[in-house]
Amino acid sequence: MNQYVGNELELFASATNWKVYWRRQILPYFKGDILDIGAGAGATRSTFSEEEFSSWHAVEPDERYAAAIRYPKTIVTTGTLKDINGLFDTILYIDVLEHIEDDRRELKQACLHLRAGGHLVVLSPSHNSLFSPFDAAIGHYRRYNREMLAALTPDNTSLIHTEYIDSVGMLLSLANRWLLQSSSPTKNQIQIWDKMVVPISRLLDPLFGRKLGKSIIAVWQRSC
Repeated sequence: MNQYVGNELELFASATNWKVYWRRQILPYFKGDILDIGAGAGATRSTFSEEEFSSWHAVEPDERYAAAIRYPKTIVTTGTLKDINGLFDTILYIDVLEHIEDDRRELKQACLHLRAGGHLVVLSPSHNSLFSPFDAAIGHYRRYNREMLAALTPDNTSLIHTEYIDSVGMLLSLANRWLLQSSSPTKNQIQIWDKMVVPISRLLDPLFGRKLGKSIIAVWQRSC
């Protein structure tokens, strides 16, 4: 059985302000039949529970998490992208791509399941300079910047949008990386970040031109 090594799914489960923030940013690219890669226990499905879509296909390699996904209009596959057939309008990699060693091949294969005009959406931690013991402990291979994601653009797709989010969180991550060097945030730290830091970032990120942030969003559109 594939068993996920990280513990951040539980740590970030109650980060409601954060989920509302990134959902709002990717909502313009969300429609139709949804493919959710690395679905965990269904956190992304829950985040979009009030949005309209045609169907939701959740793919999760860890049997424990896959068994916990129970939502209407949701098909669950215990496995990976190679176990999927069919075409979708939106493919989501929400804090997932950084866990995949061959990310280029993954996105290339994902786009074979994307309808013309459909969107491939990635949300990932940003900036390798912020790579910490926590990243290593939960199985991250890398963090991303705009140039790295642009270099992964699959054939027959265009990178139509990138933005950094959570500028204040980035400053805190820098402080942790160079000063505190903590290997893992506590649940209390996550709650403080979600309730106090994320709302400030939502105000400041546009002022910074969305050029600073602890996370990055990238959206590709399939042309044919």
